[in-house]
Amino acid sequence: MLRKATPERLMLFSDGVFAVLITVLVLELRPPAEPTYSALLALWPSWVSYGMSYLFIAIVWMNHHYLMRYAQEATPRLLWTNFAHLFGMSLVPLSTAWMAVSKLAPAAVSFYAAVFMLVNATYLGLIVELIRPGVAQTHVQRRMRWRATFTLGLFVLATGVALWSPIAAIGLCGVCLVVYLKPDPPGV
Repeated sequence: MLRKATPERLMLFSDGVFAVLITVLVLELRPPAEPTYSALLALWPSWVSYGMSYLFIAIVWMNHHYLMRYAQEATPRLLWTNFAHLFGMSLVPLSTAWMAVSKLAPAAVSFYAAVFMLVNATYLGLIVELIRPGVAQTHVQRRMRWRATFTLGLFVLATGVALWSPIAAIGLCGVCLVVYLKPDPPGV
């Protein structure tokens, strides 16, 4: 009789991907050409992009780690849903770099928000996969679904808003990050 595939390897692999993403993200940072604070300040789009992306990766990792506590078995559906989630995460360094070098151009910020939207959509997929309908759900699990659905809507909005107001779109993405700072949903 075959044993059930446990989720430990899935979690270890995911942790490795998150670590690599943070490393790749920092490798995109470049020092200013001049040794002055004004030259450093001129790179503010890079620092804003990097800081928000680093925070995003950290928050997604914390929430992923928290959510994986519900995994009892590494089913093929769970593995593929997790790979979709990691694919979305793998686009964060690209979108961050483009947003930084474009100095927060509308299309680049829209793409950045769209990447966040993809990551959130796949996270919602993980929630659906791990917390099945029909199974008695706790208050925490219902709030996790609600929060993921709500923030998905905000990321969709940010993707469109970025085309007219990149700073407002970054603000919407920031609101979503604040909502996820604590893995337990608000009100728990």
